[in-house]
Amino acid sequence: MIIGYLIEKEFKQIFRNTFIPKIIVALPLMAMLVFPWAANQEIKNINVDIVDSDHSVFSKRLTNKIAASSYFILSDISATNNDALKNVESGKADIILEIQPDFEKRLINEGIAAVMISANAVNGMKGTLSANYMARIVGDFASELNGEQTYKSANNVLPAINIVSQNMFNAFMDYKIFMIPALIVMLLTIICGFLPALNIVSEKELGTIEQINVTPVGKFTFIVSKLIPYWIIGFFVLSICLILIALIYGLTPAGNISTIYTFATMYILTVSGIGLVISNYSETMQQSMFIIFFFIIVMILMSGLFTPISSMPQWAQYITTINPLKYLIQVMRMIFLKGSGIANLTTQLIALCSFALFFNTWAMLSYKKNN
Repeated sequence: MIIGYLIEKEFKQIFRNTFIPKIIVALPLMAMLVFPWAANQEIKNINVDIVDSDHSVFSKRLTNKIAASSYFILSDISATNNDALKNVESGKADIILEIQPDFEKRLINEGIAAVMISANAVNGMKGTLSANYMARIVGDFASELNGEQTYKSANNVLPAINIVSQNMFNAFMDYKIFMIPALIVMLLTIICGFLPALNIVSEKELGTIEQINVTPVGKFTFIVSKLIPYWIIGFFVLSICLILIALIYGLTPAGNISTIYTFATMYILTVSGIGLVISNYSETMQQSMFIIFFFIIVMILMSGLFTPISSMPQWAQYITTINPLKYLIQVMRMIFLKGSGIANLTTQLIALCSFALFFNTWAMLSYKKNN
């Protein structure tokens, strides 16, 4: 069959290229071994400057407790708040904790004492989380002191409320577990979505596609022959990622792995269709790369990869409904963390099937063939 020869041509063309096979292997390795550690929104190694105006036993205990935290690094103990502010301005400190005078005395006599937390909010997220971490440590310290006191109520019983928190689906709040399924989707987007576009445009520049245009090969056959190789490559990349995260992170899907491949099938067809549409409207490699760069930035930022879609403005949430990346990220996270099945993912399945049909039909209609 003609399509068999065309698919064979595509694979030969891919493996004759010195760059593409390296990307297909190196990018999954880099994404699974490095990105989960770098793409982490858990804030650690926060430089803290403590202004101890009390110099008491309690203030030293609080200082030691903060220094022992895995989130903070005690960069300095300043004499005044102005000295600490200079450290913040120079970048040596991210947050200041000022312990007020008579800190210990007021705790013992009144049961209440004040501390002031000043966070560098140039990076709003880091500033907010730093202040929250610090407030939590100070709160824990207050609870410790409360437990040490001998004060009791009239009936000789100290009332207490024990709060037990349970984190569902990610018990240890490990951010890597949240990011890894989404990074797999980003890989499939790059390799299966935009490599086909660059491949076809390079054929235009070399003139080899003109030889196909004068053959009896129809538009449908041509488009399918371009989709199938990257569909197979996508499955290969997905399998590598699943093996790597199982071996390195001990992370396996809570749901059925066949469900992942089912949704990946539709997604690869979708992004490959997008790549083919871009290639049909691009005449040069430079032009296609600019268009690809524009779309990949928008798709990633509007996908919920780093920030929750529910936190976006309403108008931005409407835009995300036409972003295929959003739906597969939702699917991967739900399958990996919650064990969801197809019955729980019908909205995403319908959306991806619709995108696959729409973009591949568009690619076929927009392909200009000279008979």
